[in-house]
Amino acid sequence: VKIARRQSEIRQALAGLVGKTDATADELRQMEALDVEYRQNETRYRAALVAEDTERREAGADLETRSSREMADLMARFELRQVVLSLDEGRALDGPTAEIVSELRSAGGFRGVPVPWAALEQRAGETVASGTPNPMQTRPIIDRLFPASVAGRMGAQMITIDSGAVEWPVTTSAVTAGWADGETANVAGPTAYATTDRALSPDHNLGVQMRITRKTLKQSGDALEAAIRRDMNGAMQSELDKAIFLGTGANGQPLGVITGAATYGITSTAVAAAATWGAFRAAVVRFMAANAANGPGDVKALIRPEVWDFMDDAEAFTGTGVTEWARMAAQLGEIVQSSNALAAPAGSPLATSALLTTSAGGVAPVFVGLWGAVDLIRDPFSDAQAGGLRITALATADVTVARASQLQLLTGVEVA
Repeated sequence: VKIARRQSEIRQALAGLVGKTDATADELRQMEALDVEYRQNETRYRAALVAEDTERREAGADLETRSSREMADLMARFELRQVVLSLDEGRALDGPTAEIVSELRSAGGFRGVPVPWAALEQRAGETVASGTPNPMQTRPIIDRLFPASVAGRMGAQMITIDSGAVEWPVTTSAVTAGWADGETANVAGPTAYATTDRALSPDHNLGVQMRITRKTLKQSGDALEAAIRRDMNGAMQSELDKAIFLGTGANGQPLGVITGAATYGITSTAVAAAATWGAFRAAVVRFMAANAANGPGDVKALIRPEVWDFMDDAEAFTGTGVTEWARMAAQLGEIVQSSNALAAPAGSPLATSALLTTSAGGVAPVFVGLWGAVDLIRDPFSDAQAGGLRITALATADVTVARASQLQLLTGVEVA
């Protein structure tokens, strides 16, 4: 406010000086000084706005995140003596007691003076039959662990669809150029331009349902409900990520990239040997031969942690200390490890699969259609008699591959 007031004074002074046609040297120097001060004040004004905005955000965050401990401290200052005097003498309430009573009255109707349950608890320092009280405080809920999403890191494009189905026409014709064989000869004749449609359809629904008892709601309240929603969201993301690669295409699941490699036309190569950089390099060469990648830096690999463990322990050249993993990590653009998107090693010797992808011409190797958003439904009737809560989360999704030449599947990658 001080800066803004000073800026107004400078503008008023400059307005009087600028209008003069016969300004003196002193007035010209004064104009220059006022102009310099005005520009400096503009910088100070912007800095003050930034500082004020930061302080407002901090203050707002502090108000929005008032913890249960602060509420407990407020309750600790509630004076039951004021309530008794108010009923007996008509004395007006003040301080924290008046604030708490006002909050309780706004939440529900009371004929007398509302007293919070916390005000009736034993305070610290008072003796009880069982000794010194040791109240327990419930801290924020710690969420459980979910596997990190790998679909996005492998180049899959998430597409939000309002309703209906979506198709991508992909060129499948072999149009070629040809030279004219002679002065009067014709060039290569016309070739039909053909496309194939890759569709995403809302045929696959994923859902999670939870029942929450009244005791649970009373114990943690809104924080518990928010934690449950996060837990449901994490569970759905984990299952969706697994379905993108390992979906069976049956029992309501979409057809995953690895499971449906033959359906999508993805090249699948059986390594049937120990995991080495040479096996992955051969797949990179196939990418380059198909004009899908310019080099190994354009390729991303999805592997199991067991493959990393095996390759990092295997020396590429005896006595050099250079492992197969070091060779591969130095060449590929990104290596993603997941125990959720790939099946566990099986067989004798133990073997697993690996997937390589590349984004050619800005086109994602995998498309994942998500219809709308996660639909969170609260059912107030199913457990109404028990006072419980039932929440259901629903999501509709589908998976497709536009260009199969942007993916390579390696099977039989042995880790033992």
